[in-house]
Amino acid sequence: MAHGTAAVAGPYVNVENNSAWLGTDFEVGVTETHVGYEFEAGEDVDIYVQAGPAFIHTEGEDTETEYSGKVGVEADVTEKLALYGEVMFITQDQTFDTDDLNLGTKVGVTYVF
Repeated sequence: MAHGTAAVAGPYVNVENNSAWLGTDFEVGVTETHVGYEFEAGEDVDIYVQAGPAFIHTEGEDTETEYSGKVGVEADVTEKLALYGEVMFITQDQTFDTDDLNLGTKVGVTYVF
């Protein structure tokens, strides 16, 4: 893909940490430990799915374990232009109840000079 991600075909492991601060005060950190699979959906299109436990550390509280995952697509429009989109989730109280499931999306365009 033109947007700079590593070319992966098949299974993989992805460990990612996202943290937030308010000024210089740490607020929360989420470490996701996913197992995933990426496959070609066409000549210039890749799809990936990944899921696993997410460890949530909020300042002053015990670390909580939830479940999280992502489904995404990456598509080369030209050699220099790529589009991507992702839907992600993380549980609340370890349930997949749609009333408590946190969902998010990410869409973007990458242009390589």
